[in-house]
Amino acid sequence: METKNLLVEKSEHYAVVTINRPEKLNALNAATVTELYQVMKELQKDEAMRAVIITGSGEKAFVAGADIAEIAKHDEISGKIFAMRGQKVFRFIEKMRLPVIAAINGYALGGGCELAMACHLRIASSKAKFGQPEINLGLIPGYGGTQRLPRLIGRTQAMYLLLTGEMIDARKALEIGLVNEVVEPEKLMDRARELAKTLTEKAPIAVNYILDVVDQGLNLNLDMALNLEAEMFGNICATEDMKEGTAAFLEKRKPQFKGK
Repeated sequence: METKNLLVEKSEHYAVVTINRPEKLNALNAATVTELYQVMKELQKDEAMRAVIITGSGEKAFVAGADIAEIAKHDEISGKIFAMRGQKVFRFIEKMRLPVIAAINGYALGGGCELAMACHLRIASSKAKFGQPEINLGLIPGYGGTQRLPRLIGRTQAMYLLLTGEMIDARKALEIGLVNEVVEPEKLMDRARELAKTLTEKAPIAVNYILDVVDQGLNLNLDMALNLEAEMFGNICATEDMKEGTAAFLEKRKPQFKGK
């Protein structure tokens, strides 16, 4: 599909989706959020795809936030619709069957931080900056920031960032568990592609099950979550990939997973 605000590059088994509004520091306006939803839905349907990387164009920003000019026009009703639309898109990303990697090349503020948190893995440039500065505009996060941030880094750290609007650097983000890894800027996309390629070699059904079980289990009590894990473990034991993976291990060879 043609997109105005996104660049989409497909390799054999993974894709790179670039938010491409560098003149606006890749800020998320309504059109960009809609395009992102459409692109991610198409990638989800593509059976050849096994991973996705999301990044921002230019060197300054991953996504510097939402488009403030748009937000300033909202009232009570349109504001709720705005938030729900963004939440729907980010939740879709979070629940995809494909692992999604955020390659964070600069500012990840507001909606940008929320987008990164909706991804399954996060690699940051050492020059990246993170924050939820909505409070400085008399706002609160609307794309999931108040919910995902405490789930990822704990209530204490999240409350500080949400209430102060303070920005943190990549090293601090790594320290508190907001990102998985920090690399030098020139190595960011190489590392993201390396990780994506690693993920494409894993059993696709097992990847999907892990994403699903973790997502569902976080909202269940431990006993229910363990029952869910046992059920999914039983289901995966019936797959061809499980038979191939265990056979390859016993035969001391590399498995050839087919997603069946």
